[in-house]
Amino acid sequence: MSFHNKIVIVTGAAKGIGRGVARLYAEKGAKVVLADVDQEAGQETASEITAKGGQAIFVQTDVRKEADIINLMKSTIDTYGQIHILINNAGKGLFKSPYEVTLEEWDDVIHTNLRSVFLASREAGKYMRKNGQGGAIVNLASTRAIMSEANSESYAATKGGIVAITHALAASLSEDHITVNAISPGWIETGDYSTLTKLDHEQHFSKRVGKPDDIARACLYLTSSENDFVTGVNLIVDGGMTRKMIYEE
Repeated sequence: MSFHNKIVIVTGAAKGIGRGVARLYAEKGAKVVLADVDQEAGQETASEITAKGGQAIFVQTDVRKEADIINLMKSTIDTYGQIHILINNAGKGLFKSPYEVTLEEWDDVIHTNLRSVFLASREAGKYMRKNGQGGAIVNLASTRAIMSEANSESYAATKGGIVAITHALAASLSEDHITVNAISPGWIETGDYSTLTKLDHEQHFSKRVGKPDDIARACLYLTSSENDFVTGVNLIVDGGMTRKMIYEE
């Protein structure tokens, strides 16, 4: 799977999973555009990539704002001339009683996690259809689209929506040779991995908690030109946790 000179946009790329995804694409030869609302962390990640010989730029972007997303795509075109791959990773959580969630908080999560996927896919798709080669879009959903803890309604709603809009976009953009897929991560530790316990790891069939690189490698698979027969799917990457049957003793 070669990504040499491919132009890749990653939203929410300053930290966590997005950072891991951006770094791996750069290692594989892609030119990466990092989008994030956090300017300091975003520029730091871009500098880290370029210091290792990769190619990356940072574009400060609030994915809740249509104008920012339009600017992100235009900045990418102005710098690199085209867009091959879009990773819609930006998102936020809200864990709060449904009796206490305000409308403003609800809308903030919806706009950050779900509306941004539509807007970014629409705007990137406009350029992908012009290049004659199509492109690939990956949307980061979550296993919380299919299972829940209490007080996670807005987050669950957005992740379920991402799974649904993925297959809808796959249908709509197919005429332009654009594949659209989702990845649903399970427990991906973005903090200090060494602090995890044996019990944490053994909750998984894989016997370990996930890492950002696990999701990054899944992105590579779904956006490789050799895998253009794969579209409209939701790839669950969770170490088997959602398939583990649990009984209370």
